[in-house]
Amino acid sequence: MDARLQQYDDKMRKTLEFLEADYAAIRAGRANPHVLDKLRVDYYGTPTPIQQVGNVTVPEARIIQIAPWEKSLIKEIEKAILASDVGITPSNDGSVIRLVFPELTEERRKDLVKDVKRKAEDGKVAIRNIRRDGNDALKKLGKTEISEDEIKQLEDQLQKLTDKYIKEIDELMESKSKEIMTV
Repeated sequence: MDARLQQYDDKMRKTLEFLEADYAAIRAGRANPHVLDKLRVDYYGTPTPIQQVGNVTVPEARIIQIAPWEKSLIKEIEKAILASDVGITPSNDGSVIRLVFPELTEERRKDLVKDVKRKAEDGKVAIRNIRRDGNDALKKLGKTEISEDEIKQLEDQLQKLTDKYIKEIDELMESKSKEIMTV
């Protein structure tokens, strides 16, 4: 790939990685510890990821268990979960916190799939915007530094890059939708 296109490849890859992280946080009826990735707990005045203040496990298909390394953190972890958009009320027995994920209804699954498709569409729009920015930059180069043939080649490479990432987004969306609809 041409070095002049590397920055656009990086931006497109970051868009795809952002979408993957977004999808990881969508709960599909099964307990997925990634729903806690964005949560921060106040640990001696420092916002700290839950995974760094305790052991996060999935003992059963629909339960996440958090065993904090310090018992004093139980209240802080519960507060962080309640303030988040996880949508599950934590319960604790004094030493561990449990998040029990309810079985998703058919209607809720369909809503989640719509959300997955909307996020995929947003990702595709972002990829196309990156392509547009790249094409604009190439046209500016063409006025001074490179020939029209080179511009055409670079635009074709940029389009292939765009097609590759859009295909990856589609595949990601399909697999996440299938995961959500699987009971």
